[in-house]
Amino acid sequence: MKKTFALTHAKLNTARLTDAIKHEIKKYLARERRKALPEGTDYWTFDCRFGASAEVAGKIFTSEINKHIDAAVVQQLPEFYVEILARACQHKPRLHDEATD
Repeated sequence: MKKTFALTHAKLNTARLTDAIKHEIKKYLARERRKALPEGTDYWTFDCRFGASAEVAGKIFTSEINKHIDAAVVQQLPEFYVEILARACQHKPRLHDEATD
């Protein structure tokens, strides 16, 4: 998902619009997590970027998306850019530590 969301709307107030944007992002993440994993991978991870525009967007964690949206509302930005790219990963094997036995 690479999308620029407007924070202004003729009929909706900002709080309602913000909730709708957060819901759309949550639905996208859930849809991507339901996809079949490629052979040899365990889970989906997401590479996320957020900013006032695509040119100034910086890397963030998936768990920080809502905080950044709220910050954009507080800063009264007219719009913001979100990029979420799904990537299949495999867990790294844990090393057995003999000192903990």
